[in-house]
Amino acid sequence: MSETFPRNLRARSAHTVEGPERAPHRSMYRAMGFTDDDFHKPFVGVANLHSEVTPCNFNLDTTTHHVKAGVQKAGGKPIEFRTITVSDAIAMGHQGMKGSLISREVIADSIEVVTFSEAFDALVAIGGCDKNLPGILMAAGRLNIPAVALYGGTIMPGRFQGRAVSIGDVYEAVGAHSSGRMTDAELDELERKACPGAGTCGGLFTANTMGSIVEALGIALPGSSAIPAVDPRKQAYAEASGAAVMRALELGLKARDIVTREAFENAITLTAAMGGSTNSVLHLLAAAHEMDVPLTIDDFDRISRRTPHIGNLKPGGEYLMADLDAIGGVPVILKMLLEAGLIHGDAMTITGRTMAENLEDFSLPTAPQKVVFPVSQPIHSTGSLVILKGNLAEEGAVIKVTTHDESVRFRGPARVFNSEESSFDAIKSGEIQSGQVVVIRYEGPRGGPGMREMLGVTAAIVGQGHLDDVALITDGRFSGATRGPMIGHIAPEAAVGGTIALLQDGDIIEIDTARRLLKVDLSDEELAKRRAAWSPPAPNFTHGIFAKYARVVQSASKGAVTTE
Repeated sequence: MSETFPRNLRARSAHTVEGPERAPHRSMYRAMGFTDDDFHKPFVGVANLHSEVTPCNFNLDTTTHHVKAGVQKAGGKPIEFRTITVSDAIAMGHQGMKGSLISREVIADSIEVVTFSEAFDALVAIGGCDKNLPGILMAAGRLNIPAVALYGGTIMPGRFQGRAVSIGDVYEAVGAHSSGRMTDAELDELERKACPGAGTCGGLFTANTMGSIVEALGIALPGSSAIPAVDPRKQAYAEASGAAVMRALELGLKARDIVTREAFENAITLTAAMGGSTNSVLHLLAAAHEMDVPLTIDDFDRISRRTPHIGNLKPGGEYLMADLDAIGGVPVILKMLLEAGLIHGDAMTITGRTMAENLEDFSLPTAPQKVVFPVSQPIHSTGSLVILKGNLAEEGAVIKVTTHDESVRFRGPARVFNSEESSFDAIKSGEIQSGQVVVIRYEGPRGGPGMREMLGVTAAIVGQGHLDDVALITDGRFSGATRGPMIGHIAPEAAVGGTIALLQDGDIIEIDTARRLLKVDLSDEELAKRRAAWSPPAPNFTHGIFAKYARVVQSASKGAVTTE
């Protein structure tokens, strides 16, 4: 029988099915319906992150079905497998959020293990919730085979009191309700209307940020990410993604051929221009580590300084991801940035064409719209991602600036908490006053462990009317839905003796984004005295995955990776 594809295109899978010694392997495959012809096709792993734990991934079975059809039509043999997800929204505000960032590592590890062990020739991975696409990128970098990432898509907007709403509005409503600014009936109505069906959280939160990023990296098909999860166009892109990985296999395009230094710079530029999640810093650093691309936290600040902020998207702006789709999606922003000379148009993509060549297929909107501003008339002259340093963050900290002034200046006394729960209790009871800087520590990658997101806390502060007059700093992190003067990823973290561990109530903290500064007004002598008296707390976990993670996780300034 003649081979459907040359052996070099199925060199990995051929080791599992060719020759008399592989009769047991073929027998196992035959039990699942494989035919003689299938053994002459490239095996394409299809990682399906479908789950009933979150609406973000609830529709991915259907999407995966279309991916497999695309692989089959292009002559490959798709082999589906599953891995986990964690719902950040449902894990938020309690101990469960400690597992969210850890799930990124589990996703990456499991995709790597299955794809390596089963000797797949190529990979398509379909994800939704926040940690899915980062985990997929990390696995693709480790495996370095032809790979396509497909984003499951955003939820459609809910409607409440005549306006579009998303889950972020519900979190802020909790704060408004606790301060008497929203009634029980209003909160109940909003709860019932904010999430009308399948798809990821609707604003430019972490999932939609990462969905946009995979297009900018070139590992997802152009135009695939802004389409809502329930839109039939998503299934057409799913089938095209299956065909694309087969084309990449024929061209010999591997993950590291596409996700290069230039691709990462494009992704950072897009994120800064859109006003994307601060979690992108953590995830892009981790992906770069696995792709063996040199990237540091300082690169984000350098690129953001030269990038105009043009995305009028929630939480800092007015519109949702579905609104961006209505004017043309992520390619609209990429094309604007390309025409302004701000991204690398010659970066190779999964299509076998360059970024610039791909964008020739897309047009800029001609009708008036306010979702994306022109580069020549930006919302802010510089990008939304700002890296701060100082005696409170020698390795760096991250803040997103998308509202009001171009810079944030804040100076006030610290109100110190050693956990998210204790801070939330104080906020809910009205103890936090205008002008204070809330400090939440021992929530870093190692200290938590798991570097919890704190949307419950930040949204409660904003919901009580403190959008600009209360600041928050933490060695934990934030949801992409967080807004206001909130600084996360402080490194070194408290658990390893970072300066944040030495703070006391009343210490004066200074934040100045124009100067890229985060400091506490204490002398070196006083800090040294406090450090000598400090000792690390006992770990929160002594066995299981949380203890193991805490032992091996690296600093947030390095992406909180678990490999050296």
